Amino acid sequence: QRHATSKIRSTADLDRIRTLGFRGEALTSIAAVSKVEIITKTAAEKAGIRMVLEGGKTLEESPVGCSDGTTIIVTDLFYNTPARLKFMKTDGAEGSLIIDFVSKMALAYPDIRFRMISNGTVLFSTRGKGGVHSNILTIYSKQIGDRLIEIDETDGDYRVQAFISPPDTTRPNRRGQVYFVNGRSVSNRILETAVSAAYQERIAQGRCPLIYLFLTVPPDQVDVNIHPNKREVRFDDNDRVSRFVTNALNQGLQTRAGLPSLQIKDPFREKTKVESAQEKPVVIDVSDAQVDIKSILSTIRDEQKVSDREVSDNRVFTIEDEEADYRSTVYDTPADDHRNTLRLDELQPLGSIFATYILAVDEEHFYLIDQHAAHERVFYEKLLSQFQQEEKNTQLLLTPTILETTPAIANSTDLWIDQLLKMGFSIEPFGVKAFRIKGIPSFMELNQAMSFLDGFMGDIETAGPVMDEKKLGKIITSACKSAVKANDALTMEEIRRLLKDLSEAKNPLSCPHGRPTILMLSAQDIERLFKRA
Repeated sequence: QRHATSKIRSTADLDRIRTLGFRGEALTSIAAVSKVEIITKTAAEKAGIRMVLEGGKTLEESPVGCSDGTTIIVTDLFYNTPARLKFMKTDGAEGSLIIDFVSKMALAYPDIRFRMISNGTVLFSTRGKGGVHSNILTIYSKQIGDRLIEIDETDGDYRVQAFISPPDTTRPNRRGQVYFVNGRSVSNRILETAVSAAYQERIAQGRCPLIYLFLTVPPDQVDVNIHPNKREVRFDDNDRVSRFVTNALNQGLQTRAGLPSLQIKDPFREKTKVESAQEKPVVIDVSDAQVDIKSILSTIRDEQKVSDREVSDNRVFTIEDEEADYRSTVYDTPADDHRNTLRLDELQPLGSIFATYILAVDEEHFYLIDQHAAHERVFYEKLLSQFQQEEKNTQLLLTPTILETTPAIANSTDLWIDQLLKMGFSIEPFGVKAFRIKGIPSFMELNQAMSFLDGFMGDIETAGPVMDEKKLGKIITSACKSAVKANDALTMEEIRRLLKDLSEAKNPLSCPHGRPTILMLSAQDIERLFKRA
């Protein structure tokens, strides 16, 4: 019967609803358009009840011997509403929607046992006593689940619990992102934007992290009644939600995301199952004859993504051990992951190959550093640091340099000239459409400074009349292409200086565009290639 199981007892209950709906309401709607059999029994009763309904009408109600609990069997859905039946998709498509829904419910309620069966095949079965992490491993991918970073942060009456992928594990779309608000699976632009903000500069453009996020807020601060199927919600304070989620994810990425090692497949071992392109690590196949270094490096640059993270004042970067086991129950502290540490400024440089990649070693690892990506990161952070601090480090030029611009740029000096002054440039108008450069940031060579200004001016011309911080950051990122290029031969002294500068960066593991700066190969990986492991 309609409203038979409503839990609303007073008008005040409407402001603090934590349930997902009324079971009786759903059963009434389902029974009206299908054939339903219900068998139910409470622990206090000696016998249960069996009901058979068709089109909302009760055909049979009788006592029955059965175990405690309720079984609901629905058949011939929409048999009496052909117009609705016509709009049903294929069995496969409708089945996928059901599987997706049950999967999300299993994540939201790990204390309830779920068993998903399709066409006689058990797709997954959760224990009902595990945690979200163990359910992710069961329902989705163990390979991905083992790499997820756990987040659990609170801010007053707000709480966010999440499992997120490191920046080197991404997908080309948001299909790997699942959001819950107060136990309800939702689609919400505010949460998606907050996640994107946390991964900004950490992953390449067009890539999306994997995330299973559970947000808990007071029921009276979220409206779940703005969409017929309750898939969308509206927050009272979008800014607070966005800041809270972004900060929580940033904290986790800064303290847990590490430098990925290249995982090497044993060329003599028989291949196992094929892994999906999005989920597998970079794998280097080695033939008996020789290794194609260019092919390897091309694979590394195209496929490997690394994290972009804050570091502590002593500039120690954590490296995630590839053998670490993150099997943990929901919201518990993960097991010790036996991290190693890396000090970039203490690496021993060996030189470079192809005038593009710096080679360096420590006692246990071999490193490849992309000199252009590394120098871009150094440039970007030093420019932003200059911009934010009061005292500027400017080197005056013995002979000022003249920079020619377009009339449009010259006519909009109020839009950009103050920004350059804040970065450490000394610049002033010189004629109708030219400017005199009297000083440049102390960490730049003159040719680098002029190349930066050329790119900066070009972006300014298309930036529009308003210069906000976000737009300025993008312009600086673009203009940082004036950094050391691939095929620029560096001396050993320049290599050492670059490694030292990179070690002092806040986010040393990727360039401002999200590409990796450094990759690692362990001694064990190399030994495995030569069958010495």
